[in-house]
Amino acid sequence: MGEAETVLFFLGLAAFLAGFVDAVVGGGGLVQIPALFTAFPASLPATLFGTNKLASIVGTSSAAIQYARRVAIPWRVALPAAAAALAGAWFGARAVAHLSPALLKPVILLLLILVAIYTFMRKDFGTADATAEPQHATALALLVGASVGFYDGFFGPGTGSFLIFLFVRFLAMDFLRASVTAKIVNVATNLAAIAFFTSHVAILWQAAGVMACSNLVGALVGSRLALRHGAGFVRKMFLGVVTALIGKMLFDLIRG
Repeated sequence: MGEAETVLFFLGLAAFLAGFVDAVVGGGGLVQIPALFTAFPASLPATLFGTNKLASIVGTSSAAIQYARRVAIPWRVALPAAAAALAGAWFGARAVAHLSPALLKPVILLLLILVAIYTFMRKDFGTADATAEPQHATALALLVGASVGFYDGFFGPGTGSFLIFLFVRFLAMDFLRASVTAKIVNVATNLAAIAFFTSHVAILWQAAGVMACSNLVGALVGSRLALRHGAGFVRKMFLGVVTALIGKMLFDLIRG
């Protein structure tokens, strides 16, 4: 196996794991983005982010389809949130030119810690679905979609986790339905980011193709496990991914 084949094999393994994690609770970028930076250290960050989005959208779309077959999707929430996120992510990507995303790191770290503490202490949080949507559900969906969409386009880490937490906390979903809705919103943010990156930077198409196929397989496995084991399993994965995000961001801040 040559050097190029070894790199693609490594990226394929990383994408499989990313697809698995992303399908359950989001956070696949924790695996996929560092793998791309390791494999292509000389490439522009924007090129690697665009390649990552192309690989991710395949698995995210597949997971959304798998969930839609088995879980009742709250379309009155999902569609407005996705539309708002599509616009928000585009403007977030453009905002990177005017403000450094690094300025957000301490704030995001604090928010993630608060999310983890709240979820851990509330043992029943997200384990039961409400019988009716809360008042002003559409307005809340638009607000969540626009704000998290902008964040995904501007910075990104933890997007899926923030979406799930906000859907559970403010729209009274259980973790499984929140994860389904987050996938639909994530497809929209990925589309906006892909539209921006493909028109502004070069994409590593071969790597993106290999990673997309691997991400798809991982997403199929992850979504089936989530459907089989339900909201309790998704809750545990959510806490695990948020904890990993906190650890990574702490490490990045300490390193400088």
